[in-house]
Amino acid sequence: MTALSTMARFDRAFLLRLADWLAVGVAVALPWSTSVTGIFIALWLVAVLATLDPAALKRELLTAAGGLPVLLWCLGAIGMLWADVDWPARIGGLNGFVRLLMIPLLLMQFRRSNNGALVLYGFLASATGLLLASCAFALIPALGAHGKFYGVPVKDYILQSDEFLICGFTLLGAAGEFWTERKWRTLVQLLGAAFLADLAFVFASRTSLLAAPFLIAALGWRLSGAKGIPVACLIAIAVAPVLWVSSPHLRDATFRSISDTRSYFTSDAVTSSGLHLEFLRKSVSIVADAPLIGHGTGSIPEQFRLAAAGESGVGAIATVNPHNQIFAVAIQLGSVGAAVLVAMWIAHFMLFRGAEWVAWAGMVVVIENVVSSAVNSNLFDFSQGWLYVFGVGVAGGMVRRRSDMQSSASKSEAP
Repeated sequence: MTALSTMARFDRAFLLRLADWLAVGVAVALPWSTSVTGIFIALWLVAVLATLDPAALKRELLTAAGGLPVLLWCLGAIGMLWADVDWPARIGGLNGFVRLLMIPLLLMQFRRSNNGALVLYGFLASATGLLLASCAFALIPALGAHGKFYGVPVKDYILQSDEFLICGFTLLGAAGEFWTERKWRTLVQLLGAAFLADLAFVFASRTSLLAAPFLIAALGWRLSGAKGIPVACLIAIAVAPVLWVSSPHLRDATFRSISDTRSYFTSDAVTSSGLHLEFLRKSVSIVADAPLIGHGTGSIPEQFRLAAAGESGVGAIATVNPHNQIFAVAIQLGSVGAAVLVAMWIAHFMLFRGAEWVAWAGMVVVIENVVSSAVNSNLFDFSQGWLYVFGVGVAGGMVRRRSDMQSSASKSEAP
């Protein structure tokens, strides 16, 4: 019996370490490969479930940060009952909510593990490799002959922009705390600036340009409190003309957005910005038809197909994605589902109010996701969705682990 108990403890310890390293594998693969990321996620889930601690999981589920994602999934599951589409479509709609179930598992895992930093370092190292590749593809045009966007060697430019934005602002905000030696602190700040410079001079999605001002304000608050917000904004305003003059990419992106928006109101031309505005207009109307509990899980394609019937030009284009996370939930689950989604974002933001660098990293992930979700359904997209889930889950678990350790230390010092 003793030998069996020892073996069981050994196997559990091995699986716990394996789950940590598989999470590192997810973080490293995420910027580069969807299929490899999926394999690592499946293996990670098996390892975590094999070492599941029901009491620890219950503790996470009873918190807002861990429980609200599960509640949103539960609403999605119940929403299949009143959807006026076939069952394959209902199940397909529920798939967008499934990854939210992983957040409490990650919170549980990295609340008990001291390897959470390895996951964040792995993602940073992988993103840095992608940054170098992006610069190489921009400087050597022949490398881009396979048809990717300028300076985007793999996947899509929206994901790359999101990753570079997160890494850049995280490094700028965390360097002063994490690196005590001045030369290393300067190096980290330069790396953070390099991520943002790639966005300015190589390729940035319009989504990242939308999120950048909010992260600039958050960075000012991070460095100097409330008085740092206007200072950061003033510095950004001073730097903006320099970037505008020196970056053809920023000018082209801005003028293209203005032109696309004008075309939507003056012609039937199909443009990216025009499509976003049209999907927004239709989303408002669709939600108004079922404001409380929505049209049911999986109903988005059918609702947009009905809304596009009989129209012409850009209005005749149906979509399976409203390109807005709140509407992607509200169309299916109404104002009830949208309220739970917003509450989840607030809970995750509040989780990262601390001063440590891990809390700052988690806050950057949440702010970027919330802002970019105004023009994308990020939580329902594979790469962006898993980026949010692992970012919040790993960083949140680390924050709670540190809080638990501080509480234990305070109790042991108490007379």
